Amino acid sequence: VHTTHYGRVCPIETPEGPNIGLINSLAVFAQTNTYGFLETPYRKVVDGKVSADVDWLSAYEEEKFTIAQANAPLDEEGRLTGELISARKSGEFMLSDPSEIQYMDISPKQIVSVAASIIPFLEHDDANRALMGSNMQRQAVPTLKADKPLVGTGMERVVATDSGACVVAKRGGVVDRVDASRVVVRVKAEEATQGEVGVDIYNLTKYTRSNQNTCINQRPLVKVGDRIEKGDVLADGPSVDMGELALGQNIFCAFMPWNGYNFEDSILLSERVVREDRFTTIHIEELNCVARDTKLGAEEITADIPNVAENLLNKLDQAGVVHIGAEVKPNDILVGKVTPKGETQLTPEEKLLRAIFGEKASDVKDTSLRVPQGIEGTVIDVRVFTRDGIEKDSRARAIEEADLDAVRKDLKDRMRIIEGDIQARVRELLLGKVAVGGPTGVKANAKITAAQLNKIDPTKWFEIRVENEDAASALEEYKAQLECEKADAEARFEDTKRKIQQGD
Repeated sequence: VHTTHYGRVCPIETPEGPNIGLINSLAVFAQTNTYGFLETPYRKVVDGKVSADVDWLSAYEEEKFTIAQANAPLDEEGRLTGELISARKSGEFMLSDPSEIQYMDISPKQIVSVAASIIPFLEHDDANRALMGSNMQRQAVPTLKADKPLVGTGMERVVATDSGACVVAKRGGVVDRVDASRVVVRVKAEEATQGEVGVDIYNLTKYTRSNQNTCINQRPLVKVGDRIEKGDVLADGPSVDMGELALGQNIFCAFMPWNGYNFEDSILLSERVVREDRFTTIHIEELNCVARDTKLGAEEITADIPNVAENLLNKLDQAGVVHIGAEVKPNDILVGKVTPKGETQLTPEEKLLRAIFGEKASDVKDTSLRVPQGIEGTVIDVRVFTRDGIEKDSRARAIEEADLDAVRKDLKDRMRIIEGDIQARVRELLLGKVAVGGPTGVKANAKITAAQLNKIDPTKWFEIRVENEDAASALEEYKAQLECEKADAEARFEDTKRKIQQGD
């Protein structure tokens, strides 16, 4: 490890294979400066007292200074104690007088990468095994139920929130609605922009395939009415438990021989580990089926497949596509497809059948998409893509409608919160003001009371004419804002609808 790597490049995390030492990871606090050199932060020390000032130094700048370790003993005032302090200068380790110290490391984990920093008691591990551990964390597959570690290093929450796997609140506020697939937040007035009614809708990713064929699923952590702040975790992602990184499970281990069954690298598992699905993972496979135009005619996706038993078709709909939720086994048909085949010599039996029934069943062959060997599970989603100019089948239209319903739901919730907020402001504005006229139920030249407003439909509050000119103009502004929001919601929906229906 080179002296200039200290706090800039991790000495532990590097590949085990032929690229060892050639591929390196950035240390936890390292950053690049304007010239592209790596810098690491140090706390400034003045006359033996550690200040709150932090300076970022490159390897070249660092050589000039005497730098103490992060664990150097300090008193209550932040002064270095002891006669000699372990320090570094010009890449050499030395013992130095406290008065000579100019900088101090900001954290003991400054020298390692993020992956190495989440290994507990890293300082007690052999370097080779720590290298394997930091590399193998990347290979962890999300378990069925994440279990946050009992022993951590304090980096788990940072890693989980910064990885993008969790849903993090953009603005503070109150949770208005929650279900398995989305969280609706009514934003705090002080965090919303002037005159805007703040609504944040977080759509969660549900049972989606990752590039590694594992399952990405986000689960909400908040309840209706919860107060949240900016940066709070609203939903857990894969391998995240209560906003903390949780790659494995908390399992009771014994380090002991057991009749030779755990010789060398072998391990023994209790039946309970398997029965409780502690290390069970969900994998998602994507299977495709394409209907093309062939020389002999177009292929067709259909549930009418020749020479296939009825019980093999019971999982398909009228369009010939499998239902969502169907449990399938190897060789089950997922998409029924027939391909035209060339005129072949008919057997006497086929000639007879054709003469009697007049059917053309023998002109097509079964080329359906089937479940490959070794795969068994549940169908969780179906997508149908149609080329422009070709009429969409019933299944494609149903999928399109479901997508539009989700968009409608989001816009409806947004409008509900906006209307509620504007109505609350209008109510506050009108109470106690003298009315000049308005809808039935409003007495002219009398103060408006809460009882009167309760009897009138909130949509008609804008028709109330008040004596106070400022209040009247504010009322007009609120009315215009509400109409503008409605028009905006309508335009958004139409835009999304066009994108969904037209495709790329």
